Amino acid sequence: MYNDFLLTQLPARTTKPRKAGYTMVMDKGLSTRQAEDMLEIGEDFIDIVKLGWSTSFITKNLSRKLDLYKEHNIPVYFGGTLFEAFIIRNQFNDYLKLIEKYKLNYAEVSDGSITLDHDQKCEYIHQLAKHVTVLSEVGSKDILKIIPPYKWIELMQKELDAGAWKVIGEAREGGTVGLFRSTGEVRSGLVEEILTKIPSEKIIWEAPQKEQQVWFIKLLGNDVNLGNISPAEIVPLETLRLGLRSDTFDFFLDK
Repeated sequence: MYNDFLLTQLPARTTKPRKAGYTMVMDKGLSTRQAEDMLEIGEDFIDIVKLGWSTSFITKNLSRKLDLYKEHNIPVYFGGTLFEAFIIRNQFNDYLKLIEKYKLNYAEVSDGSITLDHDQKCEYIHQLAKHVTVLSEVGSKDILKIIPPYKWIELMQKELDAGAWKVIGEAREGGTVGLFRSTGEVRSGLVEEILTKIPSEKIIWEAPQKEQQVWFIKLLGNDVNLGNISPAEIVPLETLRLGLRSDTFDFFLDK
């Protein structure tokens, strides 16, 4: 997994297939060649790939790229916005057929761009969970919509109860909504309150910005589940997890 450098006092790190410490990578329309390059340097550190929002709808050679990820045993799923595009058009069955057509084993259920009754959202999770592993996303993409902590907890728990494997804390690809303020600053009180009721291992925290990744690693350890990681940040994130970048350099050293 790592080069044979002799270096002591490295924190323990889970290895694939992991049960904790997931890195979910955002593919925003990579070509097959770009995906190959990403896998060359990051395969050991990528646990799951999201094809961002609805980019899969117009990505060329989609089947070939999906086959590439499968060859490397990396699960892939369509972004939640594509699910929402089908739902708002009353095409849930067509969405199921799409997942079957591309032989995907994971799916995301979200309501960040549409208004969806939460009981109905949970029913979609329940129905999808009969076929695939479901991730459900909590939080709005609308910067003006602030969800109070108690509601985050309620929504997350109901979605886990409905059959979600993990819940995703919304941040978008920029990290400026949901869990974060418009500046990118973590809503720390929100996160800490969520953790009083929802186990960390059940959550993937979208954290595209380095400062956000550092914050979660320092709060929850290097095996925290992080998502919306760009291809260029896969290796940098792993160095943060190991205390090999200035931001976490002395965090894991013996005091």
